[in-house]
Amino acid sequence: MARLRKGISYRRLERPYTRVSKYKKRAYIKANPAKKIVRFNMGDQRKKFQYTLSLKARNGLQIRDNALESARMSSNRILEALGPSSYFMRVSVYPFHILRENPLATGAGADRFSTGMQKAFGKPIGNAARIKAGQTMFEIRVDGQHLGVAKGAMKRIAHKLPCSCIMEIAKNND
Repeated sequence: MARLRKGISYRRLERPYTRVSKYKKRAYIKANPAKKIVRFNMGDQRKKFQYTLSLKARNGLQIRDNALESARMSSNRILEALGPSSYFMRVSVYPFHILRENPLATGAGADRFSTGMQKAFGKPIGNAARIKAGQTMFEIRVDGQHLGVAKGAMKRIAHKLPCSCIMEIAKNND
């Protein structure tokens, strides 16, 4: 299996040209890779919490689904120590954009197999979420006594993502 390329290869926001249609003639991309994010909502969804922490992007970029899943898993591991009814965490972005790569043959005899840039639309290799500047990526809701643990979880998320982030804390009025 091929290695993943560096995230910087797909970070720039470009014109999305990845139409997937149920009619094969109209679809530009014939396959849709599976999303790696397992869950988008964790914890107690119905309970009202005192504080809401949100993580926002400073600038626009694309983030691959494996980076989002890694951030979700590492922060959820910290929050699970509080108990399942003591927090609520949401991944607010969805990786709709399909990443493509033009495979080039290397090694002996590559000139006979490679088409070069002749049909360079590329084959689908993964998914990414397109994020605008100031968009909320992750949201955590907790009560006052667990606010420090939630801040630590948000810092862990920010370290896993390939962008600079802003953490905002809001007190919920009930």
